[in-house]
Amino acid sequence: MAMVLGLARFPLTISTSHSLRLLPNPRTGSRRSSNNGQLSVSAMAGTVLVTGAGGRTGQIVYKKLKERSEQYVARGLVRTKESKENIGGADDVFTGDIRDTESILPAFQSIDALIILTSAVPKMKPGFDPSKGERPEFYFEEGSFPEQVDWIGQKNQIDAAKDVGVKHIVLVGSMGGTDVNNPLNNIGNGKILVWKRKAEQYLADSGIPYTIIRAGGLQDKDGGLRELLIGKDDELLKTETRTIARADVAEVCIQALQFEEAKFKAFDLASKPEGSGTPTKDFKALFAQITTRF
Repeated sequence: MAMVLGLARFPLTISTSHSLRLLPNPRTGSRRSSNNGQLSVSAMAGTVLVTGAGGRTGQIVYKKLKERSEQYVARGLVRTKESKENIGGADDVFTGDIRDTESILPAFQSIDALIILTSAVPKMKPGFDPSKGERPEFYFEEGSFPEQVDWIGQKNQIDAAKDVGVKHIVLVGSMGGTDVNNPLNNIGNGKILVWKRKAEQYLADSGIPYTIIRAGGLQDKDGGLRELLIGKDDELLKTETRTIARADVAEVCIQALQFEEAKFKAFDLASKPEGSGTPTKDFKALFAQITTRF
């Protein structure tokens, strides 16, 4: 089965500027020089919480933050102990249910930034036989519909972040939200894009500096090899360039924390095929071209 969209934790596929800066060490307050080919940083992001850190994209973001320990203090939130063990079981990974505010509050204490990668995940109904030309059917488990996860769960996260004075929220959504008839909304009768859009609007109205990334179809490929494309209002869905590597989405999430040009922005994100165009390195310029607040 082939679709043109993928969600942050949804396995379906339907169908730098080089600048030498002194960066503060989050543990000592001292400064160090860095020139890793990506940094042109206005301020260190400090402690960053990644929710949905057990998902395929969330794991990449969490790992990238851990690898940049001189710049960030990484923290993860997952739903189960099993997910925690799957990503290493470190003390900086908390367990909690985003539908239950009280259970996630410990993870939010003293954070500076939040990257939201939680998403409802449909399950395939048993008995699917592709050899008979059948199309798979999907469902959401009771209590885990997009309304509970992508709306209420994300609202709970935004509220918790606001209460602790978070300085920036990056929210990863999906392209397709301008069309209520998008096929993704029909999966399990969950209207997933509708509820994601509602959470995005809530964030945009919250007063917290935000970056909303509406990713195209997610691919499990290496990042940093393609030219990234910015769009708005699902215009990229009408082109041939409507997919993106999860690793590139993860990198954009982290880069968004570093530039004022990424704040109070919402945009669609895809990439050219590998070997076509020039791999994106200047993220400040990438964010500067975005003109849409929602």
